[in-house]
Amino acid sequence: MARWLVALALILGPTLGAQQPTDSTGGPPPRLLQEFRKRWHEHVQQELALTPDQATKLQATEDRFAADRRPIAQSQRQVQQALREQLRPGAAADADSVTKLLAARDQGRTALMKLEQDEDQEMAGYLTPVQRARYQMMRQQLQERISEMRRHRRDQMLGPRDRDGGPPP
Repeated sequence: MARWLVALALILGPTLGAQQPTDSTGGPPPRLLQEFRKRWHEHVQQELALTPDQATKLQATEDRFAADRRPIAQSQRQVQQALREQLRPGAAADADSVTKLLAARDQGRTALMKLEQDEDQEMAGYLTPVQRARYQMMRQQLQERISEMRRHRRDQMLGPRDRDGGPPP
């Protein structure tokens, strides 16, 4: 488990942008993403004791749903950023803009939930219930770690004034 967390830290660390060019979405370079996915698949296969057939099917499912999930997740991050801008201390929020952003956030959440349900339904065709539950827990932990690292990177990029809405202490 520590191995894939180390890989994740290397891939998504705050200094990555200075070391290598990013892809067009501002994320990590494709080569590093490919390496991370490979290690993630190896980790999942080992932890869930997947057969080669299950591992192949799971990877295909992950790849297909990740392609659908990516633009929604990117949009969600943009909506969250826009909400933070609207609600920052000392600035008057535009009620109409906030209403539209909240609606967009809810639509994105609904779309992501539907994708998760569809993905889980597909996995039910080749994973046992225990494997599916363990996989979901592993993925949730990974998502939490990625979110934590993104917050940390964003906080490092923002100064105390920007982060807290006031002058530095």
